[in-house]
Amino acid sequence: MYKLCFFVPETHLETVKAAVFEAGAGRIGDYDQCCWQVKGEGQFRPLSGSQPFLGTQGALENVAEYRVEMVMEQSCAKTVLKALKELHPYEEPAYDVMALVEGL
Repeated sequence: MYKLCFFVPETHLETVKAAVFEAGAGRIGDYDQCCWQVKGEGQFRPLSGSQPFLGTQGALENVAEYRVEMVMEQSCAKTVLKALKELHPYEEPAYDVMALVEGL
């Protein structure tokens, strides 16, 4: 099992979650669409050569974003990440994948 964590602007929260759930993430036992989310504020500064969804090159941008966490099986990880990248509005979505230790 892996844990997927990603950050997404509020405007695209439900669309991106739906895509990764459809790809197989968020399943725990007899439940699906399981996740944890919290609203916060992200910041970034688009550099020269970027094509930002929000903000302008060289200017610091602050935006309401959600941190979303969910589990996924190794068998669907590539499909889930593909869905995340395709539906996420950012040129470079921020996400991480962590292997979970089972049986402790």
